[in-house]
Amino acid sequence: MGPGARSRLRDLGKDPVIILPYLGYGTARHLVVCGRVLEDEGFLPARDTDTRWRNLVQFFKRLESDEVPGARLRASHGSVVKEALTDAEGYFRIELAPAALQRGSWQEVGLELLGTPVRAAARVLVPSRRAKFGVISDIDDTVVFSNVANKLKMLLTVALSNARTRKPFAGVAAFYRALHAGVNPVFYVSKSPWNLYAPLLEYLEVQGLPLGPLILRDFGWKMAKAHKADAIAEILSTYPKLKFILIGDSGEQDPEIYSEIARRFPGRIRAIYIRSVNRRRIAAPAGQLVLAPDAETAAAHAAAEGLIQASELRAVRSEKDSESSLSKAPASSGGLK
Repeated sequence: MGPGARSRLRDLGKDPVIILPYLGYGTARHLVVCGRVLEDEGFLPARDTDTRWRNLVQFFKRLESDEVPGARLRASHGSVVKEALTDAEGYFRIELAPAALQRGSWQEVGLELLGTPVRAAARVLVPSRRAKFGVISDIDDTVVFSNVANKLKMLLTVALSNARTRKPFAGVAAFYRALHAGVNPVFYVSKSPWNLYAPLLEYLEVQGLPLGPLILRDFGWKMAKAHKADAIAEILSTYPKLKFILIGDSGEQDPEIYSEIARRFPGRIRAIYIRSVNRRRIAAPAGQLVLAPDAETAAAHAAAEGLIQASELRAVRSEKDSESSLSKAPASSGGLK
């Protein structure tokens, strides 16, 4: 542990720190636990009544999070124990070879910050043997309106809202639950920075979307394409016997990225759903691409292909109709849908 970390950890009552574990993924032979050690800013869960100003303050506080470099952590899963140090940005990555898996798809790994009473529990997804396929989805302008094509508007959209006031596109949550079906793993790959991990996880929980690993990136606007392609390739390589559904939007480069993935991993992509947000022409990739204006269109195709049950299509349509009627009311959070 470096001197800077020791000075911060000496007085936990005055300047407490926390372990923020990320939802990870792995296999029966290999669990990967990632996260950060940060100074505790005392963030509270989002509320419907939070003002845009409060949301803005919270947003910038997260971007300016104070990391703890050089902190030593210990991870344990059953009888397997391993230690690691955080890097200069407070990140840690610990790989474990489990002696035996616990019951259920989510494996719990205990974390402790050595020399302190700080503890946390990380959750690592090991897909069920009953999984028929996996789902890899973008978030911005795919799950929720983000205005990703305009960086300034995107920043304001995210900064002035929160996990409760930003609603998913109508029917999306029901469609994702249908694809998940309790056993099919769902992964989210986003261009958002790791600083926004906690509110994004809260968003999934509050809006009823299936929980799954969130693969974000270091803060900055560059290398977004490489980040997404590399993250998807790593997931597919981790589960070589599992086929996948890719979901994105036409606002930026999802069709091109998914096309390249389909070429690199022939026979691995069951379907590609692209939410159509503009009129640009898209060359069909080496896979089954569906341009869908809404979740119901994608769900209808999925039902016809046997990817979801017909009864789930009715649930998607019902949720879409219900949410669409609510969205006709004037928006109160910066024009969000």
